[in-house]
Amino acid sequence: MSRRLRTALVGVTVIAAAGTALLTTPAAAAGDGAAGTGRPGHGATQAAMDTAVAAGVPGIVAEVRGTRGVWRGSSGVADLSTRQPRGHRDQFRAGSVTKTLVATVMLQLQAEGKADLDATVDHYLPGLVRGNGHDGTKITVRQLLNHTSGIYNFTDDTTFAKKVMGIEFLETRYDDWTPQQVIALALENPPQFEPGTSWKYSNTNYLLLGLIIEKLTGRPYAEEIERRVTRPLGMRSTRFPGTDPHVPAPTRHYSTFAEDPGKTYDVTELNPSWAGAAGEMISNTADLNRFYTALFRGGLLPPAQLRQMTTTLSTEGNLPRQRYGLGLIEYETTCGVKVWGHSGGIHGSTTQAFGTRDGRHMITLNFNGDWVGGGKNVVSAEFCPPRGA
Repeated sequence: MSRRLRTALVGVTVIAAAGTALLTTPAAAAGDGAAGTGRPGHGATQAAMDTAVAAGVPGIVAEVRGTRGVWRGSSGVADLSTRQPRGHRDQFRAGSVTKTLVATVMLQLQAEGKADLDATVDHYLPGLVRGNGHDGTKITVRQLLNHTSGIYNFTDDTTFAKKVMGIEFLETRYDDWTPQQVIALALENPPQFEPGTSWKYSNTNYLLLGLIIEKLTGRPYAEEIERRVTRPLGMRSTRFPGTDPHVPAPTRHYSTFAEDPGKTYDVTELNPSWAGAAGEMISNTADLNRFYTALFRGGLLPPAQLRQMTTTLSTEGNLPRQRYGLGLIEYETTCGVKVWGHSGGIHGSTTQAFGTRDGRHMITLNFNGDWVGGGKNVVSAEFCPPRGA
C-alpha cells in the first residue's frame, strides 16, 4: 500500500478516489437548517453522500446537529452481501477521532494539576523513547499532542506496514500488539525532524500519551476516557475494544489492497490493539456529535485548556486546508468556513467529525470503505450548501 494510505488508516489524510458504483438508499431526514448559512435543508450534504456512493463507497451514514434540531442521512449499504441499508444507529471504527478524546483527558489532568504538558516524555516514561536519534529528554508532552515531536510514525515502518497494512493483514488481522511493541518498531527508524522544529503526523505520539495517562492515573487510558468522558456524556455506543476483533452488526467495513487490485475485501474483523490510543475506538454518529458539542461548549474542559486545544499550528502542506491543535483539527471548508474536529481512518472505515467552534452546528459521517475519498467534500457540502439546497 502507499505511504499515503498507511498514514490514513489511523490518520487524517484523504484516500484517492476509485471503485465501482453502487445503488443509493434514500436518506432519513428530520429537518434542520444549516446553522450560520441562513439556508434550510441538507440537500447538498445528501447529494455529496450519494455522489461518493456512486463513485464506489459501499455506504455512508451521517448525523447533523444544528440550531433547528437533528438531521440524519444515509446512502448505500451497510453490508454488500445482504444489501442492508446503512442506518443512523450503525457503529463503526472511528480511527483517529480517538485522539481528541485522549487529548481531552490529558488537558483535564493538566487542569487538575496532575500533568505538565511542558514536561518531557522521559519525565513520565523514563528511558522509553531512545534510539536512532530519538531522545525522550528533549520531547515534551505538548509536542506529542500537536505532532511536533518528530517521533517516527509507526504506520510508516516497513515491517509494520507489510504485516498490518498490506495484504498480509488477512493473515495477521487477529495478532495481539502491545503499545511498547509498536513504539519499539517506530524507534527502529530515525526521527522525522528535531523536536519542535516542524510538523508531521505521527500515530506513535498518541500511543505514548496513552501510556502517560496510565502512569498518571493508575488506570488504562481507555478506562480513564470512559470514566471522565463517555459515561458522563451517555455515549453508550462508544467503546475501546482492546483485542476484541468485532464491530457490532450490521455495518461491515471494506478495503482494497494494492497487491490484489480490483478486489474488495471484508476487513471488518481485526484486532485493533496496535492502534490503541492512536485509533482503536468504536462509536457512532450520535455519540461523536454529542462529544464534540460538549467539548466546544465548555462541558469537558475549562476555558484555559480549551484555548490550548484550539491553538493551532500549520501542517506545512501535509494536510490540505488544515491546521492542528492539541488532538484537534481546524479545517477550512471550500467556502472558507472554519470547522473543528478530527478525521479518522482504519481498515475499511473513514470518519469525519467537524463542527463550528461554538458547538452549534456539527456533522459526523462515516464511509464503510477506505478507497474513495475521505469525506471532506461532504463536510464542506454541509457548511457550504448552494442556495435552495
